[in-house]
Amino acid sequence: MKGAGYRVDGVPFDGAELIGTLMAGPTNRRDGPSPQLSDVTISLDTYRERFETLPMGVREKVLDRWGQPEGDPFVSKGVFHLSVHRWDNLAIGIQPTRGYDIDPATSYHDPDLVPPHAYLAFYMWLSGPFDAHAVIHLGKHGNLEWLPGKALALSSSCFPEAAFAPLPHLYPFIVNDPGEGTQAKRRTSAVIVDHLTPPLARAGTYGELETLERLVDEYYEASQTDPRRLEIIATDILALLGSSGLEEDCGITEADDMTARLIKLDGHLCEIKELQIRDGLHIFGRSPEGSLANSSLVALARVPRGEGKGKEQSITRALADDLALDFDPLDMSPAVPWAGPRPDVLAGLDGGPWRTTGDTLERLESLALALVDGTISPDPFWSSTARVLDDVESRLRPALRACGTHEIDGLLAGLDGSFVEPGPSGAPTRGRPEVLPTGRNFYSVDTRSVPTPAAWRLGWKSANRLVERHLQDHGEWPRAVALSAWGTATMRTGGDDIAQALALMGVQPSWDAVSGRVTGYEIMPAGVLGRPRVDVTLRVSGFFRDAFPSLIDLVDAAARAVAALDEPVDVNPLAAMVRDETAGAGETAFRHAAARVFGSMPGAYGAGLQALIDSGAWDGRDDLARAYVAWSGFAYGAGAEGEAAHSLLETRLRHVEAVIHNQDNREHDLLDSDDYYQFEGGLAAAVRRASGRQPAVYHNDHSRPENPRIATLKEEIARVVRGRVVNPKWIAGVMRHGYKGAFEMAATVDYLFGFAATTGAVSDHHFDAIADKWLDSEEVRAFLEEANPGALTDIAARLHEAFRRGLWTPRRNSTIHALETLLTERDIP
Repeated sequence: MKGAGYRVDGVPFDGAELIGTLMAGPTNRRDGPSPQLSDVTISLDTYRERFETLPMGVREKVLDRWGQPEGDPFVSKGVFHLSVHRWDNLAIGIQPTRGYDIDPATSYHDPDLVPPHAYLAFYMWLSGPFDAHAVIHLGKHGNLEWLPGKALALSSSCFPEAAFAPLPHLYPFIVNDPGEGTQAKRRTSAVIVDHLTPPLARAGTYGELETLERLVDEYYEASQTDPRRLEIIATDILALLGSSGLEEDCGITEADDMTARLIKLDGHLCEIKELQIRDGLHIFGRSPEGSLANSSLVALARVPRGEGKGKEQSITRALADDLALDFDPLDMSPAVPWAGPRPDVLAGLDGGPWRTTGDTLERLESLALALVDGTISPDPFWSSTARVLDDVESRLRPALRACGTHEIDGLLAGLDGSFVEPGPSGAPTRGRPEVLPTGRNFYSVDTRSVPTPAAWRLGWKSANRLVERHLQDHGEWPRAVALSAWGTATMRTGGDDIAQALALMGVQPSWDAVSGRVTGYEIMPAGVLGRPRVDVTLRVSGFFRDAFPSLIDLVDAAARAVAALDEPVDVNPLAAMVRDETAGAGETAFRHAAARVFGSMPGAYGAGLQALIDSGAWDGRDDLARAYVAWSGFAYGAGAEGEAAHSLLETRLRHVEAVIHNQDNREHDLLDSDDYYQFEGGLAAAVRRASGRQPAVYHNDHSRPENPRIATLKEEIARVVRGRVVNPKWIAGVMRHGYKGAFEMAATVDYLFGFAATTGAVSDHHFDAIADKWLDSEEVRAFLEEANPGALTDIAARLHEAFRRGLWTPRRNSTIHALETLLTERDIP
């Protein structure tokens, strides 16, 4: 900005200095009865004058909830103290909280909570005394665009409009989140300047995982050459499996013989090795370089792009084709013994054993990276690979390299009042390289074409694999399930979740042949399915409700049509349930009994658990379940536009056997956002409270559309904890980013705790692993202490809370003593 001519004298030299300045206060944290004093204030008189210009309905709601402005916790001696610092013509502030932290015990059940006076005062200062010419909201996502009010075409009585003056509004936003970016466009008139996802890498193996992998290889080698060693090696494997908790993560049981245990372990280790994780964070305005760029390019080229043919096919598929391996690296079982060819170029990449299909995939991945970074030259006869590599160098690498410059140019263009070029959005590593270079004002999808035919193919395949997994796990087909659907994911994928819901019910969308838009649905004959229809209850997010009303109508109409079929109970549980509930009571009874789409109340967003978890204002899982139902119990479809129906939702949940959430990309995971534990965990807790039993919870991986992977929530948490959270590669990556990297670590623990609180799917050894790898490591602990001591305190406090609430029993008694010592030193009770 300074180079572009903006007056920003005295601005902090770098990010670390800026964070230090902001954290020195004032912040939004209320450490006592008096607010932190600030050099930036707005007087109560000025505030009242501006407040009186707001619509009467807005004023009444704020006063009814928060009282008079002089009672606000950030008021002292007649002024609001704002969390703002100013350098000449630049002001940087911490966006105020919406108010749940002020009174969490009485606010958690209030989905349309209005912002407090200090919130309004903050934005009044920006447009008033400071007289800003433009505002940048930096960081996904803020809370302004989620305040109560209409979904779009806001009036002056909607809180985003009431709080935020008509100012030019720029919003840097990650390119793979079109939904929340669209929300900012719709409700705060934002111009998006999209930015790149973090650099990506394979998780690989390390520590005890590496030791186990070596021992398994030794076991198989000894079985061929020296069987006398088998018992000794088996003893070592079993001991390490037990002490590390991997036995539980792999699903190994007492009934499994040694061969079965090794197969399960092999598969689990391969899944962890191949897990795509972030290697650090993205820095706005800076493209990844060197090894970070090369590993990101492999991630971009790993999945098919466009039509998936020629230069757009998967790089590992191209290599498998050129090397005549006769297998699909994107759709295979890693633990299956490898009986195919062993080309010299693959054998020479790794000195380790080559036993399984997973080993073959690992070698292909290593070869792909070596080709992209130039350490190996492709064979002239590798025609398929040559085309893909040409696409990498001529299209993908230049687009990736251009991201940093384009991001800065886009932001400066917006500040200059110039046109910010539009562009598509989506997950780059899910076959969408056209979203690069970033730095553009992204757009999303034609909602009328969702679900797309491609999404239907994935949804159909995933639905069938899901019911088969349930049959395998529980000995019977699932009869009733609950599925979370998010607007952002639907925009990214073209409707995977909705396609899966329809497929479970045995309903197929129909499309217009010319426009590709969805025109309706067809009910598939029961005989075609080869299994019973499934009764699906859909919990949609607030943004999904706003962006996809036609999909709510589609699912609702399909569910009602299935409910009206004259089919036996063992074929159509949905119809049987509706018949039982109505018993000839008429059309109104049928309308209620067939309702299957629920969400938050009109104008409200979220699932209601974050404030409870953050404040600790809950006693048990039932409190979390009640909050979830309070926020989610509004029915949609068949003329109901958010009709309060909490008891009806609980009736639906009483019969649910499985909770489903799908993850569509690996550019983030379920421990990267509170939304996962709120929606998925909250739904599971609500089902448990309504039904009296713990439902199966499935967290499925749709990141590779050719091969949707069905996994339980417990399996996915285990994979993410091992593959990312305690992986030295990820830890080293976030440590490059100082304060923000430490914040990411603390947030990860918060989200893991959220799943433990709502589902019980977090095992003791997962918390143990974090305590061991983070707090018991001198290097990591010293980093946290220096870069972000608040994050270190938060991590220790959250782990100790998990212990106090009975969510974690540490392996060593000394662990709790160490946590308590750390917290005592920081005067944390």
